[in-house]
Amino acid sequence: MNSIRNFFHRMGEGLRRFMTGRYGSDQYSKFILWVAFAFIILSFFVRNFIVEIIVVALIIYSYFRMFSKNFPKRSAENEKYLEISDKVKGFFRGRKRRFNDRKTYRYFKCPSCGQQVRVPKGKGHIRITCPKCKTQFERTV
Repeated sequence: MNSIRNFFHRMGEGLRRFMTGRYGSDQYSKFILWVAFAFIILSFFVRNFIVEIIVVALIIYSYFRMFSKNFPKRSAENEKYLEISDKVKGFFRGRKRRFNDRKTYRYFKCPSCGQQVRVPKGKGHIRITCPKCKTQFERTV
């Protein structure tokens, strides 16, 4: 039992030494692996050589990123991924909020700057002031 524990301890130490100075895992690498996993599931239903190549390429690219020593480039890739994913999440978050508010609020777009403005329903014909550019416009709520 003790020899098995020593074996795993030595393996862990070897892996730790190997990963020293390497980039490691980040959100983008995890996303790539999840996409590869989705393609693996897809490959059960669609027997296609191209799907299998995509799976292998995604896994290789993810591990390449994890084992890379080029920190600035991998970090920039991760920042770009986070920027795009925040936009996508924000879009769906906004749609969810609009759906939840559909009975009590109306949303209008400012004709000048395009800012979304939330206005309570049932107020009749009102003048709305955009909080971003201070343009006033009238709408019926």
